[in-house]
Amino acid sequence: MAPTDQKMKNKTFKGKEGSTRKSNNNPQKRKWVPPHKVFEGSIKEGQGFAFKRKQKVKHDYNKLLRTERKKKNPAPVMLYKEDYPEHLRHLYMAEAEKLKKEDWQNRLNRSKLRMKGQQKEMAESDSDAEQQTETTAANDDDGGVVGEVELTDSVSGNTESTERESLPISNRMRKKMQKKTSYQKTKEEFEQVKEKRRKKKEEYLKNKQQREEAIQKYKQKKMEAFQMLSKKTKKGQPNLNLQMEYLLQKIQKN
Repeated sequence: MAPTDQKMKNKTFKGKEGSTRKSNNNPQKRKWVPPHKVFEGSIKEGQGFAFKRKQKVKHDYNKLLRTERKKKNPAPVMLYKEDYPEHLRHLYMAEAEKLKKEDWQNRLNRSKLRMKGQQKEMAESDSDAEQQTETTAANDDDGGVVGEVELTDSVSGNTESTERESLPISNRMRKKMQKKTSYQKTKEEFEQVKEKRRKKKEEYLKNKQQREEAIQKYKQKKMEAFQMLSKKTKKGQPNLNLQMEYLLQKIQKN
């Protein structure tokens, strides 16, 4: 049995694999580092300096992309937001609808006044022309004067009827009415596409019919030539006279 009181010659113990390093937090404790490890820290431990640097570069790049995207597509600035309380929302909405109707009525009244002014100007010009005609025809008979008065009455009646029948439409409303809706535009596009397809189909059917007729004529001609060339004499020999006649016809056609 070995003696127990024998002292070690070398007090320091060296392991076969790995090495020891002093930790920064506690200098007395030693940290175990595997032998294959080149630098301190790793992705598994969450201390790899290369991985951290890579993540930082990626974060900066994404931040730069976000700023560029914001510059290209700036967010719309809300100047005024209609935020009504729920129990008073219907009152605010009714007031807005009332104001909109009043604005529309004022616009209609302005257009009516404009139309009336134009009609008054036309009536004044007509009256001036009538006065001139009356002065020139002052020496005419009373019957002619009565006829002119009746004509003026009829003209005034016609103007009143046109005033009633004509609806006051402003230029903006006329343009709005003339402008086509999205449904009308899509319908027109659909009709155009339908017409193109119909024409294409008709052309295809026409070409197909012509091709079939040409093939039929070719087959018929070929069958006639075959029947002529396949005829034989009584002794079973080919009929050379018919063959020569067929060749002569072919040469004459060419």
